[in-house]
Amino acid sequence: MSSTAADIGTAAGILRLGNRFCDAKALLTAVRLDVFGTLADGPATVGELRERLGLHGRGLSDFLGLLAALGLLRRDADGRFRNAEGADRYLVPGRPGCVTGFLTGADVNLYPVYGRLTEALRTGKPQADGDFTGMLDDSEALGGFVRMMDGLTQGLGVELSAALEGTGYRSVLDAGGCRGHLLGQLLADRADLTGQVFDLPQMEPFFHAYMAELGLDGRTSFHPGDFFQDPLPSADVIVLGHILHDWDAAQRRLLLDKAFAAVNPGGTVLVYDRMLGRRADDTENLVASLNMLLVTEGGGEYSAEDVGEQARRAGFASVTDRPLADFDTLVICRKG
Repeated sequence: MSSTAADIGTAAGILRLGNRFCDAKALLTAVRLDVFGTLADGPATVGELRERLGLHGRGLSDFLGLLAALGLLRRDADGRFRNAEGADRYLVPGRPGCVTGFLTGADVNLYPVYGRLTEALRTGKPQADGDFTGMLDDSEALGGFVRMMDGLTQGLGVELSAALEGTGYRSVLDAGGCRGHLLGQLLADRADLTGQVFDLPQMEPFFHAYMAELGLDGRTSFHPGDFFQDPLPSADVIVLGHILHDWDAAQRRLLLDKAFAAVNPGGTVLVYDRMLGRRADDTENLVASLNMLLVTEGGGEYSAEDVGEQARRAGFASVTDRPLADFDTLVICRKG
């Protein structure tokens, strides 16, 4: 979004910015239709894509043209469309680094509620239809949420392992770890490491299926529970990733207190979220904070200083922070 700065001094630039939701919806729709997966095997004409995707045909040429104008597709000289390099790498389901799970979740869960941002700002109330607990009894919706969370942890295991270099640890707990996507990354190169996920009971079947798929079921365990009702299991390293931003400041303090109590002496708690004030351009993280306004009762992004102060009050002897991936900040809390 920072690239728009030179344009918003003109009416045309402001109008273009106001219409960027159209670009976003074009991408989200292409993911829902599996345009990029369909083109993974090679280029296709408009007519071939109409048949393969089961579409009417009206507007399809313009739709594909827009995707090409956005840099997601390439149009060959003979009029056939193919995936652009980035789309072929990140938007084809099943490929390493694919982010379609997150985008599908964003289309289903976030895009509709942004139409109610005015009401959210006026009332301070979330605008989603129903809440997270309602989704827990819908296995299809919950599966979509799990895949959305997978997209947020893609590739983070290597960076978190690097942050732990020089510390001795044999066990890891991912609190709120869904089906264990991050945990699987952390255990991939450490045969001596054991892992646990603490999450709501409805996540357990997804966890066991995924651990079996990775061949890690013998080194992992799932602990069903509720953050605010149950103690966290103990471990040398506890991860609170994209968790604290779901809650207000008082609840964040409580979770850090519980993490301090649970982590083994000399252990480490890793906190990461899209924290504010650590990057030259906070656009993406401010959007993420508005996401929390729209879908949670009290959540929002916060600063590394905020969580650092809360961690020190909880009793952690050392608190440092560093950038993580594209937009996250990692706060490393070490227990004496």
